[in-house]
Amino acid sequence: MKKFKKTYIEITNICNLSCSFCPPTKRLSQYMDIDTFTNILEQIKGYSKHLYFHVKGEPLLHPQLEKLLQISYEKEFYVNITTNGTLINLVKDKILEIPSLRQVNFSLHSFEDEKGSEKMLEYMNSIISFSKDAIKNNIIISLRLWNLQKDNATNTQKKKNRQMLEIIEKEFNLDFQIEEKVEPGKGIKIEERLYINQESQFNWPDLQIQEISSKGFCHGLRNQIAILVDGTVVPCCLDGEGIMDLGNLKNSSFKEIIESKKATDIYNSFSNGEVIEALCRKCGYRLRFSQVKS
Repeated sequence: MKKFKKTYIEITNICNLSCSFCPPTKRLSQYMDIDTFTNILEQIKGYSKHLYFHVKGEPLLHPQLEKLLQISYEKEFYVNITTNGTLINLVKDKILEIPSLRQVNFSLHSFEDEKGSEKMLEYMNSIISFSKDAIKNNIIISLRLWNLQKDNATNTQKKKNRQMLEIIEKEFNLDFQIEEKVEPGKGIKIEERLYINQESQFNWPDLQIQEISSKGFCHGLRNQIAILVDGTVVPCCLDGEGIMDLGNLKNSSFKEIIESKKATDIYNSFSNGEVIEALCRKCGYRLRFSQVKS
């Protein structure tokens, strides 16, 4: 049986922000209902243990987030949440004690408020407060700055990043300065279960942009798979519009979908260093995977 290290489940495609780096979805705005979510977990049981509540949208907006986490626990899944962090105070008391919650990733680069340092301090303090309580509950926290640029970072961006890092350094009594540099696949450990992750900015793949390459490798359908809010299965978490639709769990089984000709062709092509899907050919993120793996 094929195993996936990461199964992305988009519990909502609605977001409370309009970040410059994340194009809004053109799909119908909705929240995943409990029946659909439960069916998904029943279908993927045995194929995966780790759920990631993210593709597009802000997962903390889901009105039944606590219930989704509880169902995940009952069905023996671990949940990882990626959030912009602006709503963490509203859900903190509801989610901290649910054992299925394994990790929370805060996309600090989502903060684009230009109203001054007071708003930033309020934003950072709420995230740091949650983080301190979470690590006591054995929850892993990743504080992400995925907006680093090699040559053309603006002074405003550099200043904002440095302010955020200074707040973290002060709140956790660090005796070193966190350096802003890209270390792919590596994080800076602040303390047990708490990390800073810095990466270069990436653009979402888009059929309208120029093709990047027809050669390469990706972990889609190998280490990861994604399920959109309406039950549509796609190869990876960067197919935010469901362009590579493999099937829908409301009318096909997960087994049928991942063993379909389309899914098999995508998997085998990457094994051979070939990129057959148009969207994948226009995805710059996969270039981070420099070696073709079987």
